[in-house]
Amino acid sequence: MVYNKDDKQLLEMLHRRNEELETLVQIGKTLTSTLDIEELTNIIIEKANLLFKSRAWSLLLYDENTHDLVFDVVVSEVAAQLKGQHLAMGQGIVGWVAQHRRPALIENAATDPRYNDCVEAQTGFEPGSVVCVPVEFQGVLLGVMQLVNGPDDPVFDENDLLLLATISDYVAIGISNARNFSRVRELVITDDLTGLFNARYFDEILDIEINRARRFDTSVALVFIDLDHFKLVNDRHGHLIGSSVIAQIGQLIKNRLRAVDCGARYGGDEFVIILPQTDKMGAYELVVDLRERIYNHVLVAEDSTPIQVTASFGIASIPEDVNNKLDLIRLADNMMYKVKATTRNGIMMA
Repeated sequence: MVYNKDDKQLLEMLHRRNEELETLVQIGKTLTSTLDIEELTNIIIEKANLLFKSRAWSLLLYDENTHDLVFDVVVSEVAAQLKGQHLAMGQGIVGWVAQHRRPALIENAATDPRYNDCVEAQTGFEPGSVVCVPVEFQGVLLGVMQLVNGPDDPVFDENDLLLLATISDYVAIGISNARNFSRVRELVITDDLTGLFNARYFDEILDIEINRARRFDTSVALVFIDLDHFKLVNDRHGHLIGSSVIAQIGQLIKNRLRAVDCGARYGGDEFVIILPQTDKMGAYELVVDLRERIYNHVLVAEDSTPIQVTASFGIASIPEDVNNKLDLIRLADNMMYKVKATTRNGIMMA
């Protein structure tokens, strides 16, 4: 069979449409494969990159705290310089797209009035054609997706814009699902009053950290904390003030911990701290500082009465003291109760 020029163009167009459809199907399947935002967006961009002749990809997420756009996923020769960088709303083409919630298709970025050369100055990458779309879900701006080519690369067209807009819808769904899952999980594992983890999650994390300590031949320390004479606070000032005290102590603990540590409310006015890769002396140094913070923290009741609480601390560790989880919990708890039975406002190590 002999094809004329028009037939060949039609076949090429159909072939491209089939590729696009197959890629969109694969991206759709990706939405059910992971709830990690970075992994999700990386997979989607990797698959979509097969359809575009693009020099650089980037996904910028909207930061609700700073109201900036942050380079989250960057596929480019200058990725290392861009990832994590902030752009203000309205700054450059990306900022304009985010601010106006409208896509942009540009043949030559350098001649566009919205162009801002701050990224070029930082990376040395000279842009040519640009296609950029907002990433939105149910009217909420999540970020911006952008493709950039150099001055000598192919120019993006309307089909590229339409395809990128479709892919951005998939990305928006994925990000929304991942964030909703994260919020639900946070509610499940977090104590409402203190913002620390709850006892159930503490139990899971302790298993993980003990196994990790055994595997890498390191220590893990456990600290039990109990507020002294806390019943008197409730009796004298009421349970609302008592709850406020517990919430503030929870924040004091949370603010003192490292990123790798785990603080949890164990129940009532009792707290626990897991300190990975930390021996007893390392735990003791942290607890000395935390004890001082609690002692020096003064809460004022509704009648202007100052309320000061102290706490008793018990410390034990694996493998220095015991070799299993139950004994570790029992020993650290016993150390704490020995303090409560004697001096209170003190620390005891196994």
